[in-house]
Amino acid sequence: MRNIPVDVTGLTFVCVAPPRPKLVSQETGEVKVDRDGNAVFTVGLSAADQMGRIDLLSVALSKDPGITLGQVVRVVGLVAMPWERQMNGRLRWGIAYRADDIVPATLAAVPPAGTSTDAA
Repeated sequence: MRNIPVDVTGLTFVCVAPPRPKLVSQETGEVKVDRDGNAVFTVGLSAADQMGRIDLLSVALSKDPGITLGQVVRVVGLVAMPWERQMNGRLRWGIAYRADDIVPATLAAVPPAGTSTDAA
């Protein structure tokens, strides 16, 4: 299937599940690795749009982004990958998300109350 770039410009992301290694097998505890041999991590994010709609995403990336629960973040290079698979005789489908990086968001500086930003 094709990777579809996701436009994140109108979204606000918050970490709702901290980074953890993605497992190939729950029984063995084997950690999934990418083509370059890097451990793959998953992060749970809430994505809120400007209308107040919120979706929950599990995003994979090839490093530990070092973010914490509740932190507002910026997602770099987010792509969606539709998938479908037969499991236990039933067709299952969904969308997997992968990012190049997840970094802390920087907030624009807000001038203190009573100050003006207009030039005199």
